[in-house]
Amino acid sequence: MIRGPVMLLVLPALVTVGVIATATFGGDELRRVLSLADYNTRIVVLGTTLLGAAAGLIGTFTYLRKRAMVADALAHATLPGIAAAFLIVGQKEIVPLLVGGAIAGTLGVLCVMGLRRIPRIHEDAAIGIVLSVFFGIGLILKSAATQLSMGDQAGLDRFIYGTTAGLIKQDAWLIGMTAVLILLTVLLLFKEFRLLCFDAAYARSLGRRVRVLDLLMMALVVITTVVGLQAVGLILVIALLIIPAAAARFWTDDLATMTWLSVEFGAASGFVGALISGSYANLPAGAVIVICAGVLFFFSMGFAPERGAVFAWWRRYALRRRIGRQHVLRALAEHEERYGNLATLPLARLQQTRSWRASELRTLIYRCRAADELTIDPSDNIRLTPTGRVRAHRLLRNHRLWELYLIRYADVAPTHVDRDADQIEHVLPASITVELERLLAEKQTAIPASPHPMGDVS
Repeated sequence: MIRGPVMLLVLPALVTVGVIATATFGGDELRRVLSLADYNTRIVVLGTTLLGAAAGLIGTFTYLRKRAMVADALAHATLPGIAAAFLIVGQKEIVPLLVGGAIAGTLGVLCVMGLRRIPRIHEDAAIGIVLSVFFGIGLILKSAATQLSMGDQAGLDRFIYGTTAGLIKQDAWLIGMTAVLILLTVLLLFKEFRLLCFDAAYARSLGRRVRVLDLLMMALVVITTVVGLQAVGLILVIALLIIPAAAARFWTDDLATMTWLSVEFGAASGFVGALISGSYANLPAGAVIVICAGVLFFFSMGFAPERGAVFAWWRRYALRRRIGRQHVLRALAEHEERYGNLATLPLARLQQTRSWRASELRTLIYRCRAADELTIDPSDNIRLTPTGRVRAHRLLRNHRLWELYLIRYADVAPTHVDRDADQIEHVLPASITVELERLLAEKQTAIPASPHPMGDVS
């Protein structure tokens, strides 16, 4: 598992190096943007960075609570509130529009939670119903708003697709205050949120008000969503709530570390995405920010040491390679058990003990020779070395101990025990071996006799 202090320093360092390198080798326009020389660029970068951090922070708990699709429905449910607020106010004032979006989003969440309580309506169906109905109502109200005398000035599309370049100082302040509010709430209720995400039933048994905590968590999601509408729009704001948290999950099992990694991934997505968008004309910032978050996600999915696909594949490959070597050593140990320590085993006969391909067995033999575990003469006769014999006898002893345990305590038939024992013997730690010795009263160092007939491979 990646430890928090290490990973928390790696990501900012990588982002800083990337920005410096790009600024050094890029053109004048790119260097101007990356140096944050323009006031508007500084506002946009600050706003999107804070938004990404806030979304990543509350998104961690939304993701672990399995509320990703609820957040998606919430984002789409804000549109009718924004359009209705414009119809009531009659002009483009940001505060009433955001309040309308917050009310509609909250109502959408309550509708989802209410529909889930109705028998025969599953959560996915409830989310689909609320998302489609609210978004449809929003489109109708938006169409009505655009037909007013000031409808062309409504700019309601801004809340659907986002206009990051249009952020002003007040927007950055609003996003910053939202980030502080979410941070203080998470710090205050971190234990409760953790308990809620991992075992809601246990939290309820301890007297925690699960429904209140759920509503509070979704209220923070509503606030983040509404504030983020101007930056990336309701279609893409859900990505900032989910993708950084999903990417962080690949790196660690610790909730605190995952939370701060999600904050960093979200902030880095907003920071880099805003810089890239500002460096090229007609490049939508919201889409670029989400793409940056997607790049971090796919990188984490592939290369995170704990759960990344590349490292997982390598661990499986290394395990198969280790098991193959152990099978070779055990086969030679069983052969010596019958014919003496100086007995050699022809390569062709060794291949018959398991369904090895000739090339695969040659590779295993090569690795065993490299580890000084066996020798092979020009006639393809194989013999264990003293080092290999020690390792092979330990493997064979663990295998026999596990066979005896399965026969004595698990009622496995002796004729079937060899295959069952073969599936576990390769991962037996020393503590389990000691416990097997205690249960079986096999404290002598000798290898127990096989409880089933041995196949003849000679």
